[in-house]
Amino acid sequence: MQFTLSAILASFVAVATAATVPVARATCAEADRFGDITIEPSTLSPGDTFTVTADFTCAIQLGVNPEYTDYYIEVPVNNNSYEPPILIARRTLTTPPTDSFTATLPYANYFANASYALVLDTTYAVNGTNGSPYSQVGGTEAAVTITNSASAAFQSG
Repeated sequence: MQFTLSAILASFVAVATAATVPVARATCAEADRFGDITIEPSTLSPGDTFTVTADFTCAIQLGVNPEYTDYYIEVPVNNNSYEPPILIARRTLTTPPTDSFTATLPYANYFANASYALVLDTTYAVNGTNGSPYSQVGGTEAAVTITNSASAAFQSG
C-alpha cells in the first residue's frame, strides 16, 4: 500500500475541517432551546469579576438562531417589585455557537436572603404567517449567589 502526497494532504484537510465544525449533540433537551449558560464563579460580591459562557449548539439544532443576547442579574422567584433586573451585558452574537465574556458585578442594591439568577434572553428571528420575519425572545437562567462581603450594598428585605 502506497500513499501519495495528495492522499496524505487530503487526509490532513479532512481532519482539520472536521475539527472546526461544531459537533452536534446526540440529544438536546427542550430546556436548551434558548441556550445553555454558565457563570464562573457562581458566588459573587459586588465588584467581583466573573466569566459568562453561553452555548447555543442545541438552540441552533432546535431551530433558534440567536442574533442578540442580553444578560441580567434577576430575582426570579418572589420578587416583591423592589428588585428590578440589572443589565450585565447586551451583545450581538458574532461567533456561534458560543458566546463568552468577562464582567464585573455592579455595586447595586442587593437584598439579603434573596435568590438571584443570571438570566440570558436570546433574541432570534422567525417567519410570520406571510413569510416576513419578526423577532422573538426566549430565555434561560443559571443560579448565582450574591454575598455581602465587598460592600454594604445589601438592603433588608
